[in-house]
Amino acid sequence: MSRLLHTGQVIVDLVMALDTLPATGGDVLAQSASFEAGGGFNVMAAARRNGLPVVYLGRHGNGRFGDLARAAMQAEGIEMALAASAGKDTGLCVSLTEATTERTFISHIGAEGELNAEDLARVVPQLDDYVYVSGYSLLLEVKAQPLIDWLLALPREIVVVFDPGPLVKAPDSALMRTLLPRIDIWTSNGPEALAFTGALDIAAALPELSQHLPAETLLVVRDGPNGCWVGRTGSVEHVPGFKVLAVDSNGAGDAHAGVFIAGLAKGLKPAEAARRANAAAALAVTRWGPATSPGTAEVDALLTE
Repeated sequence: MSRLLHTGQVIVDLVMALDTLPATGGDVLAQSASFEAGGGFNVMAAARRNGLPVVYLGRHGNGRFGDLARAAMQAEGIEMALAASAGKDTGLCVSLTEATTERTFISHIGAEGELNAEDLARVVPQLDDYVYVSGYSLLLEVKAQPLIDWLLALPREIVVVFDPGPLVKAPDSALMRTLLPRIDIWTSNGPEALAFTGALDIAAALPELSQHLPAETLLVVRDGPNGCWVGRTGSVEHVPGFKVLAVDSNGAGDAHAGVFIAGLAKGLKPAEAARRANAAAALAVTRWGPATSPGTAEVDALLTE
């Protein structure tokens, strides 16, 4: 059976809801605050809740944040390939959600920012696995090169999924030039695709992305409540979204990615998997917090309304 092997970073989010961010040097009161597992956990939880076995290949710390991250992964049935790292805790992200649902993040990397070849060798990928790669990993000096080397050594049958995130904004770094030919699925939101290609809109970004990627790479570009665009070079289609009352956009893209991969693993065609992913993202934005992806039954219910 297919699995999702996640090579990114599980961190802990300090999630706070507020009307609007203060000006520099200012001070505001938040309506709520809580510690939640986040980062790569969001994608893994979404996939696991929709029937796909998941293995976390990253590191996790031995302090209170590491304990929280492990408890969350255990509760979701996510397998951890590595034991807790000694001497360093899991990292923290302050996640601020304004009344507009816009999010602002401030992150500090912990044990999850380190990974070596010996760590990655602990898991033997199967030919029907999906390997998830986060753009954040490429920014981590200790982790990036061992991860790239490991990815390039994988059999071609294994599907590599790349999520650039908001910080990978160009295709011209040495690491990106090395990784681009190995990407089988690109998943991002619209602003990330625009930043990466320099295009002015998603319609222009899609062919630009295809110029940097192999022709057979499957593109998934999310367009907020409008749904997403999915397909391969010359055959990209729009899959409409669902109208909901959004309260927090944090984790919606991760829910989309995890449910999309779970759909593909079950044999769905890309457009069918994208429709399920759109439904999951729509439900996720109606809830507060980072890992708010629904499970299979909730997605089914929305699709049949």
